Amino acid sequence: MDRQIVQAVWNEDTMSSASVGMSDLSDEILLCILRHVPVCDLLLNVANVCHKLQTLCHDKTLLMHVSLSEEYLTDDPLARRILKQLANHVQSLSLNGCYWLAGSTLDHLARCRAVTHLDVTGCRLTSIRLSRLLSSLSLLRSLAFDVTAGFNSAQLSSEAVGSLSRLSELRQTLLTPSYGVVPCCAQLRKLMLQFDISDVTREGVGVCCQLMVGQSSVPHYQQLEEFTARLAPGEVNQTLLLLYLAVFSVHVPKRLRVFLVSIPGPNPAHWPAAPSLAQSLGQRGDLEALQLPRSWLDSLSLKRALEGNSPKHLSFSRCPALWPQVFQSLLEGGVRDATQLTSLNLSGINQVLYSECRNVEDHLVPGTMSRLAVGCSNIKHLNLMHTHYHHEHSTGPGGETHLCGSLAKFRHLCSLTLPACALSDGLNTHHTSTNNKSHSPLFLGLKKTPRVGLQNFKPDSGSSLSGDSTSGLAQLLAGCPFLETLELIGPGFVSALPRLEPCARASVEPRGMCAWAGGVGDVHLSTLEALPRLRRLTLAGLPGVLKGTGLVQLSRQCKELQVLSLANMGSLKTMNYNPALLETLQQCTQLQELRLEQPYLNANASFFEALSSCSRLRRLCLISRSGTFDPTAAEAFMERCPHVVVCHMFMGGTLLACRTLQKNLQDRFSVERSALSVVIYPLQHEDLPSVIRDIPLTLLDRITLFQSHVAQPPHLSPL
Repeated sequence: MDRQIVQAVWNEDTMSSASVGMSDLSDEILLCILRHVPVCDLLLNVANVCHKLQTLCHDKTLLMHVSLSEEYLTDDPLARRILKQLANHVQSLSLNGCYWLAGSTLDHLARCRAVTHLDVTGCRLTSIRLSRLLSSLSLLRSLAFDVTAGFNSAQLSSEAVGSLSRLSELRQTLLTPSYGVVPCCAQLRKLMLQFDISDVTREGVGVCCQLMVGQSSVPHYQQLEEFTARLAPGEVNQTLLLLYLAVFSVHVPKRLRVFLVSIPGPNPAHWPAAPSLAQSLGQRGDLEALQLPRSWLDSLSLKRALEGNSPKHLSFSRCPALWPQVFQSLLEGGVRDATQLTSLNLSGINQVLYSECRNVEDHLVPGTMSRLAVGCSNIKHLNLMHTHYHHEHSTGPGGETHLCGSLAKFRHLCSLTLPACALSDGLNTHHTSTNNKSHSPLFLGLKKTPRVGLQNFKPDSGSSLSGDSTSGLAQLLAGCPFLETLELIGPGFVSALPRLEPCARASVEPRGMCAWAGGVGDVHLSTLEALPRLRRLTLAGLPGVLKGTGLVQLSRQCKELQVLSLANMGSLKTMNYNPALLETLQQCTQLQELRLEQPYLNANASFFEALSSCSRLRRLCLISRSGTFDPTAAEAFMERCPHVVVCHMFMGGTLLACRTLQKNLQDRFSVERSALSVVIYPLQHEDLPSVIRDIPLTLLDRITLFQSHVAQPPHLSPL
């Protein structure tokens, strides 16, 4: 609403204009308007305008479901005032990611005795404080919180255990090896787990994952319907997961219809009970979502799991052995109703290691994707990262000429992740033949013939495309006008941040190995201007982007862009697109989040001045191994952009320079920005992993670490 409450209407009878105030609108219209106002403004500002608005702002329909997540300006005194006013109304309350609130503020949640759904993930909650809170919330049915070091379930009171016994939904973020409160929750229907435990402590001591296995502590899942688990890299996380799953080896819950397990890395720990679980999931006919690591599932087990079901979410990330069975089940009647599918993750499903011989059978086939679009007509989220498509100007059996033309048939797509080579219209064969003719027969006889599909891209060789180089992409954009999230990721891209780097390196090929991806450049980016609804854009590992003029063009038309992530664009030895980047930032007036990763980024006065045009910016992350920054310009930028509360910079420079700027920013702005998170550290410093570990997990997942957000398991979103 932006507090604009005055309108003008034309009176046809009197042929004159009259001023109409908020008080002249009906209560129903006002309530519809007030639903779009953040609860902080609603209770502390709008309610003070007049008596009528004060009454409406306290209407139960506005205060039953409240979220303070990302309300970064809500400090502790303000949060306490809000919780006091919500006490008699709120039933669903989320403080997810409110890492800045003091533990004493969370004690005021005990006033909200009508709460049935509570999310305090990322908040400072000890086992004793949790016990007091649960003792007051007897109606609680859904809980999300962090299990941190020092958590002890023995400190929970009998009243707290009683509240836990009535829970039907639980989400635990495990930062230390523990069962948390799962053994106390006998009526669980939904269990969502996030494992984020380091293999070693700060002192370099290995973390022990030995848990008590007595009858009272082992989880039982008699009523369980949904189980989801997301793991960070590390052996401890995988060992702990298997302890949670031990009961499944004996008995699979009869009502289980959602099973999602995400383990990073190429070699997840084997779980012998996976085939029997898959068979059990296929028997009831009500499977809704499935994701299993590559080593847990074979083609026969997958066939049994999907047979007779109508799933809504499927993820087969990095499961190349399942590729034929996946399409056979979805296209040839292996599922009861494929139109129920809304989210499909095929990231890396046709991936062959770059060291092996890749042939045409390892590529995405336009005809197959066309059939998939027809059969699974309601897909909204599709992830094809780490796949390949090399266009050869040939027509498929169904008349398909380009993969993008097939993808255009997914009419309901809202989010899409593509490999960069999928946008290419083919290699310039004339250019290649010309180069070959210039060499002598003797040279050609000694020259090693490149493998098809693995030619190295040379940025200085000019355009590698022939004809209309964006005709395929144009078809895609015309057929998917509702796209709000788009990720284009080139093969070989790996973020410079270390936390996920070992796992990432094991699943991608070296940069420049795909000539088709190297041909995707500025002209393709400019074509994205045809997406006026675009809100989130990720461009990573695109060596063909030289001057960045396409960024400028799309930023002029995509006025609703709120999240922008750019990484390793163009040459890695210099930053040729810097002028275009500055002009792009000046156009992005609605931008709220920027992640920029480039080896030679110069964050000087010109950069921060252009960035200041993003007046709504809230989160900023800069990553540059050999980059530089201007401390004075950085402080001036923070002064001009009062909404910025996350400033993470991993650059070149000395440790002293980084620490000095970090301290200056914290001293100047932490009082007025209680949620301020400033981390400035040399990217190549040996202590960087420990520094990253101190960053709130909600910020790591949101902006600091590079990762795809398309077609991810539903449990990643707040309760």
